[in-house]
Amino acid sequence: MRNKWTILSMIAILCMFFFQSIAQDKEVVEMADKMRGDGKIYVVVAVILTILIGLILYLVRLDRKISKLEQSGKH
Repeated sequence: MRNKWTILSMIAILCMFFFQSIAQDKEVVEMADKMRGDGKIYVVVAVILTILIGLILYLVRLDRKISKLEQSGKH
């Protein structure tokens, strides 16, 4: 039960950071406009999402392994 709450809290924190970045004022950023114009911004977003998803999957997998080790150690 504790593991589920840990995972849910990590996801909630990541969502808060994501929504905060969306809620910021629209300022003119030349680098972002140029990358968006060239179509490279999507590559950057894809790489960042791939890294974040990989980290989340790694943490979930590690949490499951640790839980199994804890349970096998109690018996």
